[in-house]
Amino acid sequence: MSIVAYAPDDLTVSATADTTLAALQEHLGQRGQWLPVDPPHPEHVTVGDIVDRNLSGPRRYGHGTIREHLLGIRAQLADGRTIKNGSAVVKNAAGYDLCRLFTGAGGELGTLLEATFKVQPRPELERFVEAHFPTVEAAADFVEKVDTSVLLPAVLDLHRLAAASDWTVVVGFAGDRESVEWQCAEAARFDALAESDLDYDARFWAGGTGGDPPAQKLSVLASRLTAAVQGLGAGVTSLVARAGNGVIYYRGGPAAPKPALPRTLMQQLKDEFDPQHKLPAFQA
Repeated sequence: MSIVAYAPDDLTVSATADTTLAALQEHLGQRGQWLPVDPPHPEHVTVGDIVDRNLSGPRRYGHGTIREHLLGIRAQLADGRTIKNGSAVVKNAAGYDLCRLFTGAGGELGTLLEATFKVQPRPELERFVEAHFPTVEAAADFVEKVDTSVLLPAVLDLHRLAAASDWTVVVGFAGDRESVEWQCAEAARFDALAESDLDYDARFWAGGTGGDPPAQKLSVLASRLTAAVQGLGAGVTSLVARAGNGVIYYRGGPAAPKPALPRTLMQQLKDEFDPQHKLPAFQA
């Protein structure tokens, strides 16, 4: 694993696909910068994993997914050819955008060798606050208030880590100190808030061992979050949702329905990039 190139003044970095996120963040942190994605297990997840599976975490609401930060890729196709797309500049609109095509493709179109990202300065301050609610409907009402307000959260999550516990909404703000403190004060006008952190996400993803059911994923429109959670039923043992994005992770309960994918288009892309089907098909 290695950092191939790093231009802190230009806010760009290139790393090999086997570089762990933790190692990349540590390198960027020496210059007060970071790649604003935070999937679970950063000490194990690699740059290739993040791009192939389009991984993200709680800060997805404010910073988007890896697609918004990916500038260029170098990949090997099934026939052995190496291709490059994009470049180490923030403004780049030349040619087809294979970066977005490869993002989330699960390695089905080729093997990622290297990726180039635009990075950001570390925020001066991050603060997390939470509010507790007896029902998912009440929690969703609070989420909507924050989502439609003048606030600009980096995190807007809903979680319940035990079936008998309250529903908790976590709101996170990042930026300069004055802005963060003002936004926290504004958020407190909607409901009583307590200091919080992102430990709930780490605890959820630490599950799945000792007989715990595996985590499942369900993606819906953010406006359908309440109905989707209610539809999972009482069998859910723990749940974390990117409430502002409509992405739900849960353990227990019914199997998540398979998303309706454009299979014909995907097959055409597969035939173009891997005509002999040497690479495994991506399982969504």
